[in-house]
Amino acid sequence: MNESSGAVHPFAAETAASIARGVREGRIRALDVARATLDDIDRRDACYNAFTEVTRARALAEAAAVDAAIARGEVPGPLAGVPYAVKNLFDVEGLVTLAGSRINRDRAPATADASAVRRLRAAGAVLVGALNMDEYAYGFSTENSHYGPTRNPHDPARVAGGSSGGSAAAAAAGMVPFTLGTDTNGSIRVPASLCGLFGLKPTYGRLSRAGGYLFVGSLDHIGPLARSTADLALAYDAMQGPDASDPVCAQRPAEPTLPVLGRGIDGLRIAVADGYFARPMADEARAAVHSVSEALGATMRVDIPEAGRGRAAAFLMTAIEGSLLHLPDLKARSGEFDPLIRDRLLAGALAPAQWLWQAHRVRRYVRDRALQVFDRCDVMIAPCTPMSAPAIGTEWITLEGERMLARPNLGLFTQPISFLGWPVAAVPVARPPGALPIGVQVIAAPWREDLCLRVAAHLERLGVAAAPAVLPH
Repeated sequence: MNESSGAVHPFAAETAASIARGVREGRIRALDVARATLDDIDRRDACYNAFTEVTRARALAEAAAVDAAIARGEVPGPLAGVPYAVKNLFDVEGLVTLAGSRINRDRAPATADASAVRRLRAAGAVLVGALNMDEYAYGFSTENSHYGPTRNPHDPARVAGGSSGGSAAAAAAGMVPFTLGTDTNGSIRVPASLCGLFGLKPTYGRLSRAGGYLFVGSLDHIGPLARSTADLALAYDAMQGPDASDPVCAQRPAEPTLPVLGRGIDGLRIAVADGYFARPMADEARAAVHSVSEALGATMRVDIPEAGRGRAAAFLMTAIEGSLLHLPDLKARSGEFDPLIRDRLLAGALAPAQWLWQAHRVRRYVRDRALQVFDRCDVMIAPCTPMSAPAIGTEWITLEGERMLARPNLGLFTQPISFLGWPVAAVPVARPPGALPIGVQVIAAPWREDLCLRVAAHLERLGVAAAPAVLPH
C-alpha cells in the first residue's frame, strides 16, 4: 500500500480558503481544481477506501458553473470552487443513500440534496463524492463488512475511526480540503482524533440534518472535518441558519464564527475536565491534554457531574432508538446487516420501552446539573479518544491495566458530551514526525461554537495544534 506516497495533485496542499480566494480572483479555475481532485481520488483512494461513490459528472458541472458565474462578474460564494465530499448518509440527488448498508442499496436514488449539501453548493463548493462509514453510523471504527474498512492515512493497517471514517480519511490524506460527517456519540471527533484533523460537533440543533439518514434523532448532529480551524469555520458558517424541514433546527439564526478566530483567549476561563475524564487512557492521550492545558495556562480543574451516568443513558438511547428505526428490516432481513452492529440493534429492539423513557429523564437531570459547570469556566479541555488508532480488527484494548472492548470505548470521552448536546471542537495535537495522531476536545456551553473555534485557532497559531502531513508508508 504505497500509493499514498505518490505525487498528489497540485492543489492538495491548499486550504479551502486559499482555493476559494484563487478562484474568486481568477488566478485558478474551479474546473482545473475539480479535475485534479477527481484524478487524485482515482489514483490514491484504493489505499484508503474512503469513497463509496465519486460524483465526477456532477463535480465537473458544478465547477464549470462556478467559473461561468465568475466570468459573468457574479460573486460565487465563500467556498468558490472548493472540492468536498460527504458521508454517504447525506442525500445526494441521483445517488442511493447507502448509509453504509447493504439493505439501502434497494432504495430509490435521492430526488434532492440534503439541506447541508444545498447550502454548501450555494456557497460555491463542489461535491466530488460520498464517503464510507460504519453501517447506519453505529460504530467508531469504519470497519464496514459490506464496503470494506476505511484505512487511516497515517498507517493503513489501522482504523480511521468512525462512524465518519471515510470523511476523516479523505481530508487527512489531502484528497479534499474538508468533508461533512455526523456525530451521534462521537462520530466526528473520534475519527478527527485518530486521523489528525480539526472537527466540529456543533450544539445539538445548530445545523440542519434534513435529508440525512438519521441514526438516533435525539442525539444526531452534523458537522465538518478539515485540516485547519479556518477551513472548519468556513464550512460550518456556510451551513448555518434555521431550516423548517428539521424541527430541532427551525429557529436559531446564523452566528458567523470565522471573524472571531483571531481574537485569542484573553478573558476566557479555561479549565481541564476532571473526574470521569481522568479515567484510564494511553500515555499519548494524557500527554495531549497536558500539552494543550499547559499552552493555554489552564490550571483550574472541573468535574462534569454525572458524566458516567449520562454515557450509560446514551448507550440505551442509541440502542433502543436505533433499533426502532430499523425494526422492519431486523425482522425481515436481519442476515443482511453488518454483523458488527446487528446484535446491538436486536438487543435494543428487545429492551423495555420504560428504559428509553428513563434514559430521557436522566438526560434532563444530567443536563441541568452539568450546565452549572459553566458558572466556573467558559471552555473545558478533555481527551478526545483514550488512545491513538488501533490496528484494524482489534477487539480488546488495555488502558492503565483496565481491559475493555476496543470499538465502543474509542468513544469513551466523546459520548457524554454528545448526550449533553454541547459544542465541541476536536483539535489535533502536534506530535513528532511519524507518531500517530491524537486530539483533544475543546468544549463550550450551548451555542458557543465561537469559543471552541477561538481556542482551536489559538492553539493552531501557537503550533500546539496541527494536522500532520501524511508520510510515505
